[in-house]
Order: sequence, then structure tokens, then C-alpha cells
Amino acid sequence: MPETGRIILDEIVPARMPWSGVVRKGQRLRIVDREGRQAVDFLCYNADEPEERFHAPNTIKAGAGTISLTKGHTLYSDVARPIFTIVEDTYGSHDTIGGACSAPSNLLLYGVKDCPGCRENFLKALAKHGLGRRDIVPNVNFFMKVPVERSGNAAIARGDSLPGTFVELRAEMNALAVISNCPQINNPCNDYNPTSIQVVVTE
Repeated sequence: MPETGRIILDEIVPARMPWSGVVRKGQRLRIVDREGRQAVDFLCYNADEPEERFHAPNTIKAGAGTISLTKGHTLYSDVARPIFTIVEDTYGSHDTIGGACSAPSNLLLYGVKDCPGCRENFLKALAKHGLGRRDIVPNVNFFMKVPVERSGNAAIARGDSLPGTFVELRAEMNALAVISNCPQINNPCNDYNPTSIQVVVTE
């Protein structure tokens, strides 16, 4: 739990489920991997003008200089403005290239039908804010690693975060945060066992 700041919200997000909420400028959003080995897909938008949204290339090139995010890195928008800054991180390497799983990609990659993923969770959460398919962009994957070899080969690594691992972000504008507590069971990002997470907002 946060050591300072008044708690605005403290929720458990069940395994496989979405969450969304507005985090006001200056407030902090902490995402806790309660049981360990659980990937969390994350999108964010300008809450006041949601056509401005997270932009992975700006974040990688200007904000971080790396495809793996950690404390001190900033999540930039498509118009190169900061949305969130990572202010605390006990994991140390969050993915920006793996994207979100989905029912279509599960069929394509694993031959599994009717297996919804993070894309479907994003659609449910975005609908509450008048947003939809056109508003889904390449996302951040917290507590997930996609190692890239010198050859360019890449693969999703097995979930390895410890119970209680967390990442904390400070909102640099009024931000809409959208989370999919990843339901994936066809690759090892959740160690084949999706579990619950905790979401805490403080000021």
C-alpha cells in the first residue's frame, strides 16, 4: 500500500477482468500483482480529450530510449505530451512491444476458438467512456517481458513477478487509465494461471 497520500480508491480486479478510471493530474495510480506472475495490459488517454492517447514510439524514443520501461520513464501521448510518469517500480522491466492478446490472435497463434483476451477487456472498459475499437492502440504490458535477441527474434517470457510486486504512476494530466488483467492462458505471460490484481489511487 502507498505509504503517503490519501487513498481515493482501493479495488481488487479479479482474474481476467478489466478496470478503468480517471486519475487526476498529480494523483498516483499503483498496480499491484497480488499473487505474482500476472501480466497487466495498460492503455491511457487524456481524460478531457481522449483522442490524445498513449503513443509507444514517442515513449520509447523520447521518454525512455528503451523498449523496457521502469522507474523514471514517462508515458507520452501521440502529440508528445506526458500522460503518466513511473515513480515507483519493484519489477523493473515492462514491455512496450508485445501488444494485447485477443480472441482473433488466440485463434491465429494458438488455434484456439472463442478465447477472449485483453482486446475484448479493453473494449468493455472503453465502452463506459464512449470509446471503442478505433481507440485501441499498442499498449504497455506491466510485469511482462518480451526479450529481443540481436537477430531480432522475440518471444513472450514466462511470468516471473513476485507476489506483491507493484508499479506506481503519477498522472501528468487528467488521465483515463484502462487496464486488462490479462486472461491469457495460451502463452506463459501469466504462468498459465491468471490471478487478481489490486488498483490503488492516491493523492
